[in-house]
Amino acid sequence: MLKVLILTYYWPPAGGSGVQRWLKFVKYLRDFNIEPVVYTVKDPNYPLLDFSFQSDIPEGIEVIQHPIWEPNNLLGKKKQTSAGFLNKNPSFIGKIMQYIRANYFIPDARKYWIKPSVKYLSTYLKENSVDVIISTGPPHSMHLIGMQLKEKLGVKWVSDFRDPWTDIDYFHQLPLTHKSIQKHEKLELKVLENSDAVLVVGETMKSNYDKFNDNTYVVSNGYDSAEIEGENKLDKEFSITHIGLMNDDRNPEILWEVLNELKTEVNGFSENLNIKLVGKVSQSCKASISANALDENVEFTPYIPHSEVQEIQQSSQVLLLAVNKVPSAKGIITGKIFEYLLAKRPILAIGPINGDLAQILKKTKAGSIVNFEEKRLLKSSILDLYTAYKSNTLTCNSIGVEQYHRRNLTQQLSKLLKEL
Repeated sequence: MLKVLILTYYWPPAGGSGVQRWLKFVKYLRDFNIEPVVYTVKDPNYPLLDFSFQSDIPEGIEVIQHPIWEPNNLLGKKKQTSAGFLNKNPSFIGKIMQYIRANYFIPDARKYWIKPSVKYLSTYLKENSVDVIISTGPPHSMHLIGMQLKEKLGVKWVSDFRDPWTDIDYFHQLPLTHKSIQKHEKLELKVLENSDAVLVVGETMKSNYDKFNDNTYVVSNGYDSAEIEGENKLDKEFSITHIGLMNDDRNPEILWEVLNELKTEVNGFSENLNIKLVGKVSQSCKASISANALDENVEFTPYIPHSEVQEIQQSSQVLLLAVNKVPSAKGIITGKIFEYLLAKRPILAIGPINGDLAQILKKTKAGSIVNFEEKRLLKSSILDLYTAYKSNTLTCNSIGVEQYHRRNLTQQLSKLLKEL
């Protein structure tokens, strides 16, 4: 049996999307004759907690937890802020803190876990051999741990990028000096060139990384629930639901404008419209909603356990995907797309029509995507959806969704690991 050591910062009870990828791989790896060992942090300060994920940890899996010191500890037990919610108008002290965070904690604030982890794992691996080490980032400090262990012990090492490094959506928002940008780029290049294999979640990332490592493979994210049988119990209202974070870059302003116009132009639309935003929403986004007279139509729901999200998705008339309007938008595949596919409700996306997300929607016939500035087309698309809703014919006949089940993706991963 192949044995792999997985280096991950996020592990239950962490909530959000970052924990799910490797938790689900670990859940199914034994089915393909691979024994996982997980190395993670002890007593971390996660921004989100979701204890429901603990039920996915297979019985008997070895989970090594090692203490970590993080700069955030200086602020007490205050929860971390998600990187996508950086304050764009910070106070003077806030600007100083952002500058320090960006330029003194490279690649990230978990840099202080690298040295003690390499020391601890070097001893552990001498007594407990593994065939492959896998690091998953962000945080990209995990890759530096993996790289140093490979250099020191000669173990095969795979770097897994759940998100890109210097192409991540918020990288351009950080107050980085030219020297800091160069340091990030140098570390990223070193990780890519020294990995025995590189895993990414989409084709755009693969094309960007191929030039640095020939062994770059796409293993996408996915869903892990049983496919829905029978008909959904749908909302009575014309519900448009977005699950997950909605920060400033993801704020679909043309959507709010279009919905405001339709409230005025279409008889009964205002009474039927119900916008459900589940997850953290930026103040800028809330202001856009208010400016377009949509407050009475919106339900804000804070983070809820993943186990409760599926029911909301299944009952929604339309599922909304808003891609971050950033330079790297083409390569962004929000993890929620796969849960949306499982729900079998029409998906309406706003983002690049030539991006990775658009290709998934096209391949599965699960919905449509409109470019960031295509207001007229967006309005037409919503009117079509609303017309189908009024006639009780709003359905989604998607195909090929099963390829994104976590077990099938783990089988794909296991094949790659065995061929190293």
